[in-house]
Amino acid sequence: MIKHILSPNIKHLDKITVNRILPSSKQQMVGPWIFMDHFGPATLDSSIALDIRPHPHINLATVSYLLEGKITHRDSLGNIQTTKPNEIGLMVAGKGITHSEREPKESRNQARILHGLQLWLALPLEFEEVEPEFLHYSESTLPTFKYNNAQIKLLIGKAWEHESPVKTFCDTLLAHIELQKNCSLDIPIKEQVGIYVLSGELEISDQKISKSQLAILENTTNIKALCNSEFIILGGDKLGKRFIKWNFVSSKETRINQAIKDWQEDKFDKVIDDEDEFIPYPTR
Repeated sequence: MIKHILSPNIKHLDKITVNRILPSSKQQMVGPWIFMDHFGPATLDSSIALDIRPHPHINLATVSYLLEGKITHRDSLGNIQTTKPNEIGLMVAGKGITHSEREPKESRNQARILHGLQLWLALPLEFEEVEPEFLHYSESTLPTFKYNNAQIKLLIGKAWEHESPVKTFCDTLLAHIELQKNCSLDIPIKEQVGIYVLSGELEISDQKISKSQLAILENTTNIKALCNSEFIILGGDKLGKRFIKWNFVSSKETRINQAIKDWQEDKFDKVIDDEDEFIPYPTR
C-alpha cells in the first residue's frame, strides 16, 4: 500500500538539473534517510565543471553514488578519494567535518556525462557526535546479483539473502535495481520503505509510479515493471524527529544553531588541499 507519491523539487546547478526528493513537505524522512538529490544525467563540456566548494556537516552521514562520471571528495581529515560509477562514498560527519566535492582535473577537458545520487542519513541519537570519518567502497565489494527477475546492486544493508559491507548505524537499506517489463519483485521487510524511479514506470498496489517520483510504502508489497525500469529502494528504521537547516541535521535545534555560529566564526577545520574557498552560510 502506498502512503505518498512524492514529486521532486527541481533545481539547477549550472547545466546540471537536480531533482530534490527529500526532505518533502509531505514527509521529511524515509527510515533514516533525510535528504536525497538525483542529479543529471547532464552532458558537460570543457567550459563547465561541478565544483562544490568546502562546506560543513554535523550529526549525519552522506552517501555518494554515481551512475556516470567521477567526483573527488576532499575533507578536513585529509581524505582525498575519487568516486566512480557503482561505488559508495560514505562520509560520517558526526561531531563535525568540512568537505568539498569537485570533478577531477582529468575529467574537465572532455565531453562527459555526470549522473548520480547524493543522500544523507540521520544518525541515531547515540551516534550523532561520533568522530568523523570517510569510507570508500569499490564496486567489487558491493553485492550484485540476480533475484528472481531482478538485477540488484545491494549498496547498503541486508536484504534478499545478501549483505553489503557498507557501515551502518541502524537498520538501513539502499539498493539499485533493474527490472524487465512485466516482471515483479517483492520488497524486503523494513520499518519504512521508499521506491524512487530512475527510468521507466512501475506499478505498486495498482498505482503507477513514473520516472522521478518517490513512492512511500505503508507496508511490504510487490513491485511490477510496466516497461524496462530502473529504480532505487531506500528505507530502514524510523529515527524520530530531526531538525534540518542548510547542511546541518540534528535531533537538537540548539546544536544546529551552534554549528551555524561555528561556521560563521571560522571554527570548523578546513579542507586539506582545498583551503582557499568555502560556501558561506546563506543569510536569507
